[in-house]
Amino acid sequence: MKKSKNKFIFIYFLFLLFVFFITFSNVCSSALFNSTPELVDRLNGAFESIKGWLLTLATPAAAVAVGVGVFMKKFSFGDEERIRVAKKLIRGSLFSYAFILAINLILAAIKSLVE
Repeated sequence: MKKSKNKFIFIYFLFLLFVFFITFSNVCSSALFNSTPELVDRLNGAFESIKGWLLTLATPAAAVAVGVGVFMKKFSFGDEERIRVAKKLIRGSLFSYAFILAINLILAAIKSLVE
């Protein structure tokens, strides 16, 4: 009986020590390391710049692809293969552009929730 009680007290003490350690480490780490390192700031800035450039280039690229598809369809002269390829090109470029805009919207929503 006494060994069982001592074992229970020992396990309870270890549990309390573990909880205290986890709590103290979170408090200390948040107090000591609350600023972002310079490398992380530079990487975040670089990724934001890349995202901006991709969004800037996506609109003209989609317009050119749709234009090529329209001209290909217009000047196919009844060739079924060219008409099919033109429709596929137009549809694919519009879906890709919509996907890029949707991803940008989702990332902006996630960023607003995080901050």
